[in-house]
Amino acid sequence: MVFIPPPQLATATRKSYGDAYNSILTAHRRSPLTSASSVVMLVAPDVDALCAARMLAALFRQDDVLYRIIPVSGISELHVVRDDLMTIPELHTLILLNMGGIQDLPSDEWFGGFNTQMTVHVIDSARPQNLSSLFGGGENGDRIVVWDDGDADRLKDEQKAWEAMMFDPEPDSDEDSDDDDDPPEDDDQEDDYESEAGPSRKRRSLGDGNESGKRRRTDDERIPRMSRDERDEYARCLGKYYMAGTWHGQGAAATIYILATVLERVDNDLLWLAILGLTYQYTAARVSRAKYDIFHSVYNDEVARLNPPPPTGDKALISLNPDDASIRATDELRFMLFRHWTLYDAMFHSSYVASKLGIWQDKGRKKLTGLLAKMGFSIPQTQQPYPHMDMDLKKVLVQKLNDIAPEYGMVELSYPSFMRCFGYRSQPLSAADAVEGIGALLDVASGVRMEIEVEGARNGGEWFGGGKLWEAPSAVRESKRRREDERENVPPGADGAQAGKPKTFEDDDESDKSEVKWWVENFWMAYDALVDIVPLRQALNLSMSLHRAIIRQGTSIIDKRDIRPMRSHHVVVLSQGPDLNLFAHPGVLSRLALWLVDALRDRMTGSNLGRKSKRKCLPFVVACLNESRGSYMVVGVTAALDFGDVRKNEFALQFLDAKERCNARIRHGSFDTSVLEIDQHDLKLFLDTLCEGPVDT
Repeated sequence: MVFIPPPQLATATRKSYGDAYNSILTAHRRSPLTSASSVVMLVAPDVDALCAARMLAALFRQDDVLYRIIPVSGISELHVVRDDLMTIPELHTLILLNMGGIQDLPSDEWFGGFNTQMTVHVIDSARPQNLSSLFGGGENGDRIVVWDDGDADRLKDEQKAWEAMMFDPEPDSDEDSDDDDDPPEDDDQEDDYESEAGPSRKRRSLGDGNESGKRRRTDDERIPRMSRDERDEYARCLGKYYMAGTWHGQGAAATIYILATVLERVDNDLLWLAILGLTYQYTAARVSRAKYDIFHSVYNDEVARLNPPPPTGDKALISLNPDDASIRATDELRFMLFRHWTLYDAMFHSSYVASKLGIWQDKGRKKLTGLLAKMGFSIPQTQQPYPHMDMDLKKVLVQKLNDIAPEYGMVELSYPSFMRCFGYRSQPLSAADAVEGIGALLDVASGVRMEIEVEGARNGGEWFGGGKLWEAPSAVRESKRRREDERENVPPGADGAQAGKPKTFEDDDESDKSEVKWWVENFWMAYDALVDIVPLRQALNLSMSLHRAIIRQGTSIIDKRDIRPMRSHHVVVLSQGPDLNLFAHPGVLSRLALWLVDALRDRMTGSNLGRKSKRKCLPFVVACLNESRGSYMVVGVTAALDFGDVRKNEFALQFLDAKERCNARIRHGSFDTSVLEIDQHDLKLFLDTLCEGPVDT
């Protein structure tokens, strides 16, 4: 086996997270070529992976291990990084955070051709995982170590089917019955069934050329051939596993926190990062409320163990001293950034409130105003920043909501969460608000122009109101210097002309290297903000502007009835508007899609996306035009009918099937297989083919 179970499932013969970590330390200390490139972490651009990288980096620093962190945006970028890593002779440990789970990592296409001393550790929450990486053996297979959360132990049938399809002889046939005794033909047949193994045809054998991993058959020792019915049954089992859709398991940050617990190095910093990873999974609809509650109960015990008893009364929401960095359990209202926004705006920009009141209509906005009035909150009070509201109103807010909100259908207005103190540098920050700030930095800190509201500028204050362009504090001086260099040092007709040339969809990835820098900058800004409250607080204003754009676009889509119902899903195509550049980013477009399904959950009937699906869901396909590249960014989401539940996303397979049938020009630039970029001329054909559904086989 090349997967390691969590500590609670480990035995004397089965290694776990602690053993895998100790093997990294051993390899590092024994390596004669130790450098910062000996241990490399490849990190996906999401909050969970970012937190896991911070946690693992802290553990490495405690053990004096030199390491290197490389952000990777998607599959195409991973190919480029993989080629670069092959040139590093001292590399002995490669760690993949929230990537690589579905790839056939032992194959030569990925890491089969690397030095045999190099080990790849996969910590990925995405499911399903590649069975070759989980169950493969041999020289190449053993170098892949998957940090499992217990799911692999439940794949007994899939493991049996995979082994049978990879190693057992093919069924007898009239054509090959006369050639069974010819040894060279036997090797050819073995290659044939490896390449024709149904869903596993792209997930080649454990070693790709490792002869010691294959079973030898002699005349005296013949393995009985399986029947065609058995082979078909195994193919159906593998097809069911791979074709069921994509979902998420235990987060990468949770996995690293379990490792820290085993190593007895847990502290508040690691616990806070683990909480952020869990909160991101829940708010991004990656895990259900039931799974969230399981991990929340564990973290709640850890908070009680590592922190003093929380204060009560008026001191419950403030830091007790300048060095107070404690974590406290709290209930989080489903209002967007309500502690930093006005109460009205926080409720208005909440997808949960939108789904219950229909705030995109005048009737819904009147309901919201009526709810606040019935609670005894005047309009001037709800229109000023929450910290400036009357203290008496803030004390009774939760109680008033619990008494009156059910009349409007809002019965799940809060969920259990956590908050952390930052001494006197800032008011305590909730986990949900921190995740919103980090997510905004990852998505739009640079690469797109965002205007934020100036504090005090509402209602004509501060020189008649208005806003300003958002710019990261660390980037202000650098951007000023860059503008001066561009003005003074760029030769006429040289780099300047090239820089102004728009990128097209047909351009190779090699020509996009300068364009990709924006997400690398975003990654490091978000990485630094995880442990620095100053840029994190400033990022909250960026998050507010992002949610204003989402609500503005979402209400416009619903008002103009731009949602087209198809046979099994709904389609939204954005081809004009002031925010096209913003929603051309896959992360922002995914946020818009999730807001739409949340807002319309109670107003639309569910459907079955696939013909084999039994549970109904709300499948949405949202596409946005990228004018500069001549392409559309397309996102597919499948939401559950019940709030707090999740469904497997089947759009990844639907997209691949439609692409093969219509031969559209498509590129996957993200690790999320339900996100793709398609040439603008092929969009209509692609959507029509997608509407037809997969072909039955």
